[in-house]
Amino acid sequence: MPLLRQLEFAFRTSIPEVVDLGHQGALQTAGVSAPGYSNSDLQSTARELLGSLGASKIATELRVEWNSRLKTAAGRADYREKLISLNPQLVEHPREIDRTLRHELAHILAQFRAGRRRIPPHGAEWQQACVDLGITDEKRYHNLPFPVRTYVARFVYRCPNCCQEFPRVRRLRRAVACLACCRKHNGGTFDLRFRLRLVGTSRCDVRTP
Repeated sequence: MPLLRQLEFAFRTSIPEVVDLGHQGALQTAGVSAPGYSNSDLQSTARELLGSLGASKIATELRVEWNSRLKTAAGRADYREKLISLNPQLVEHPREIDRTLRHELAHILAQFRAGRRRIPPHGAEWQQACVDLGITDEKRYHNLPFPVRTYVARFVYRCPNCCQEFPRVRRLRRAVACLACCRKHNGGTFDLRFRLRLVGTSRCDVRTP
């Protein structure tokens, strides 16, 4: 079963262009003087955390970067690439940097523990990883004071079992199943019986973080 390639920790916001710090290694250029926030510093912190939790194998491969291409996401965890990307917009909220790093690291740790088993992005495995990383009761989104972006959902999918409808901005490119039904009837693992089906188009406004 293929692994989900990218898991994003999203702002409830739309974010303007920011300084590209991906190749500079430090945040002073963006107006933050606090030490310890360079790529290498954050990478060392992340690797130490993974190692302390018995994930030394993946810790040696993990990389951390600042990526100005992130606009509405505070961070992103790419398990296949063993890469955590952070949004430089976080420099305006320096206290959120460590928490965002641990949030994304929890995605890496949860998938490492699960092996090739498919897990939901913010399910029980991720929640347990958050606890182990010291961010108990972690939420999917930041509650930062930024405006919410609104997208037009053009596609409507429906679960053939519970009939719950899911408006989507883009057409689904891979098999996606109803999480609630998979949890209820198949232990939380993917089940083709509950694969979402395209039932029409819509112009609903979807508030997306």
